[in-house]
Amino acid sequence: MPSPRPMTHSLESSSLADILERVLDKGVVVAGDIKIKLVDIELLTLQIRLVVCSVEKAREMGMDWWVNNPAFSPAVPPQVSPESLARMEERLARLESARAQAME
Repeated sequence: MPSPRPMTHSLESSSLADILERVLDKGVVVAGDIKIKLVDIELLTLQIRLVVCSVEKAREMGMDWWVNNPAFSPAVPPQVSPESLARMEERLARLESARAQAME
């Protein structure tokens, strides 16, 4: 029976910040597929892809979907023409007048 190998301990320790820096620098991909079948009929398929990396690394890999996504850019208020504004004010005045008459 072979003798057990002695246990060795690492002399270097890594902090959580060091590990996170390495993960963000190199990137980590987690992928998985889940399929639910009943009597050889596929009812549901879930494909899960998770990429954890820094923004710079994502751009290197060609992933920059957030750049042109309106949900991630500052909202620009629509420009209202003076004519349109005048029509809205006139309509509001008519609605307020009709409401005041209905309340009497």
